[in-house]
Order: sequence, then structure tokens, then C-alpha cells
Amino acid sequence: MAEPVPMQLRNAVTSSMREWGYGQGYQHAHQFQDALPEMQCLPPSLAGRRFYLPTDRGLEKRIAERLAEIRRTRGG
Repeated sequence: MAEPVPMQLRNAVTSSMREWGYGQGYQHAHQFQDALPEMQCLPPSLAGRRFYLPTDRGLEKRIAERLAEIRRTRGG
């Protein structure tokens, strides 16, 4: 079953959508130290799950290191 997109990630293209809360609380990553906003981007039922498991080879090794750094920073 498809989960709804969190409200802060929805694009508010009309005034009604803004009134309904679309886009409220959105945090642009480039405005934060290390590009790590506190905003949750997954629906609650999917939060904390891992969808990508990089290998220890090539570029994926560097991606794995960055993901580990992010988890340490966020305490997860």
C-alpha cells in the first residue's frame, strides 16, 4: 500500500494548499550545517528503515562512509 507524502514535502501551488499545510516546515538542506536538516522525509511507517545497502567497493564505499557519518550525527 502506498503511503502519503509527508505534508512538508508537498508542493503548495495554490493558496488553498498553503492553508491546508502543504510545504509547511520544509527545511532546505543547503541551509544547514553539513546539509543535514532535522526534517523527516519518510512517512512514520517507513521511518528508520534502510532501503540502500552500499558495498565496500568503489564509490559505494564512500557513500557508506557518508551514511555512517549521518547516522552518527543523528544518533541512529
